[in-house]
Amino acid sequence: MKTKFISKLSQIKNLNNKFITLDVETYIKDSILIVYCISIFDGKNISSYYLSDFKNSEDLIITALKSILIRKYNGYNVYIHNLAKFDIIFLLKYLVKLGSVNPVIHNDRIISINFNYGKNNEYQIQFRDSYLLLLNSLAKLCKSFNVENPKSIFPYFFVNESNLNYIGNVPDFKYFNKLKQKDYNEYKSQFNNNFWNLKNETIKYCEFDCISLYQVIFKFTFMIFDLFGRNVHHYPTLPSLAFAIFRGKFMKEENIPQLSGQISKDIRSGYTGGSCDVFIPQSKKGVKIKCLDVNSLYPAVMKKYPMPIGSPTYFKGNIRYINPKSIGFFYCNIIAPDNIKHPILQTHVMTNNGIRTLSPIGTWSDMLFSEEMDNAMKFGYKFEILWGYTFESGFVFKEYVDTLYNLRNEYPRGSAMNLIAKLLLNSLYGRFGMDDNFTEVNIIHKDFYGDFENKFFDDIIKSQKLGDFYLVEYKQNENQIENEDVTHNVSIAIAAAITSYARIHMTQFKNNPKINLYYTDTDSIYTDSDLPNELISQIDLGKLKLENICEKAIFLSPKVYCLKTISGEFIYKVKGLKHEINLTQNDFSKLLYKDAFLQKTQSKWFRNLSEGQINILEQVYTLKVTENKRQLIYKNNKLIGTKAFKINMRKDIRIND
Repeated sequence: MKTKFISKLSQIKNLNNKFITLDVETYIKDSILIVYCISIFDGKNISSYYLSDFKNSEDLIITALKSILIRKYNGYNVYIHNLAKFDIIFLLKYLVKLGSVNPVIHNDRIISINFNYGKNNEYQIQFRDSYLLLLNSLAKLCKSFNVENPKSIFPYFFVNESNLNYIGNVPDFKYFNKLKQKDYNEYKSQFNNNFWNLKNETIKYCEFDCISLYQVIFKFTFMIFDLFGRNVHHYPTLPSLAFAIFRGKFMKEENIPQLSGQISKDIRSGYTGGSCDVFIPQSKKGVKIKCLDVNSLYPAVMKKYPMPIGSPTYFKGNIRYINPKSIGFFYCNIIAPDNIKHPILQTHVMTNNGIRTLSPIGTWSDMLFSEEMDNAMKFGYKFEILWGYTFESGFVFKEYVDTLYNLRNEYPRGSAMNLIAKLLLNSLYGRFGMDDNFTEVNIIHKDFYGDFENKFFDDIIKSQKLGDFYLVEYKQNENQIENEDVTHNVSIAIAAAITSYARIHMTQFKNNPKINLYYTDTDSIYTDSDLPNELISQIDLGKLKLENICEKAIFLSPKVYCLKTISGEFIYKVKGLKHEINLTQNDFSKLLYKDAFLQKTQSKWFRNLSEGQINILEQVYTLKVTENKRQLIYKNNKLIGTKAFKINMRKDIRIND
């Protein structure tokens, strides 16, 4: 097939380090978050805007934004930590009034905003989410980067509409979030005669956040430039930065194919992630459960295994008759053995709760990576290869992984260098699998929206009102997607191969008579068996490290379990439920019984871009055992095990109520 390849990048010699940090503080009124303070720091000057000095929150926001829309800041990036999920909700509605807004939206999230301003829109700044580059809380980042002005503490729950100019005693301990009593006492002792000024403390807290974030980004920028010769400010997300570092410093040949159009759709149809399943729901009394994680699973397989590279070749029939060692992606008829304890091939199946990825038995058709097919044959799977794509193979990530993993081991856990190495190691593979067919985004004045809607009615995906404007997402033109001149810097074959190799790596622990599995996640196993020493290491890439030993473990469903360690610590995980919600071991034990459920009320944020506000509403979360991944086995109405679903070519296991 005619193929373009992902190109190498040349090193940059100079670092342009112009950026601003911005922080927003809010209080709650009638379950709605209201902006009452904004601080801005450019590396030298700090400015703050407080609600009691303005007519309303809108006036505050517009005044603060106007302060950076000057010629001096042309070409700057404005970093806000957690912009995409929080701050942009308040700002976008007003930005459209002040200049030309061009947001980049992917997977329903605003990644960044290119903003032009000035008399003729001749100046530009970019709003960026620093969390998308440094995936950690600001408090943890301050500690890792050892900043001079670490994040301070503040009584978030004390502020309301009527006390913005409060002066008096330090607010009670209950108004502080996740604070230890000794830290509260130390904070309180800083104020003579309990003289505490809300406006002053808010501004000080908000400014500290701005300055701390600035220092983190400043250090991060120079570390990346010194290590890899890349400018952080050119990349809005961590995967895009990792991709640029790989292309600029570690890519030896231009042999990774750009894949788009039909071949991309075909390979993506069989693209799944890690395997997560419950096999034995509960440990027995006196039995110790070992929790073991693989050291950097995805980087380990990226280094160890050959990747699909070069120009792909399309074939029909069984390519293995011609080339028994061919590597690629094969569309096959698949027969799984009925007696396999832990099925190892995943597929997308229609269930009562929508499409789910599960590991079934039975017969079906799917697109598979050839190496995962070969591995499955060892476990009794049978295949009929119908058509697919072959590639050349080669090792492309060894130096990238070795360099970063050595850095990670060289520096202590929690340090900035260790954090950077960890983030970059785990962020590269997914960038190859990104769907680069971004939606088109336009900001249209209400007077012209009717004409636009009539013209592009079938292509409009979403439309949101922003005051006098509409934010419109619509499909790209098909001709543009298929255009050979368009650069598609993605290669789904690489990402799909890496996730397949990771699942292959985990099969050594499945269907193993020496390993009794209770639960598996993408890169972890929970077992009561003693594993051979050669599989265990706290630091060796790809080996298992012991995280915990538990005297009790209950597994209800994927990402829903509790553990009581031998040291007495109680650990639990419930996907979708805030960890502040208290759960006990007894709660989990009760849910092992048929039809049992537990309801908890939690506050949830509902973001409204059109209104420029976030509503906080109480939501009832129902926790119960489900059959999303495997069939449940009960004895005397108590869950005692699970078994694989059996499917056929329809891949539909919906059960009529």
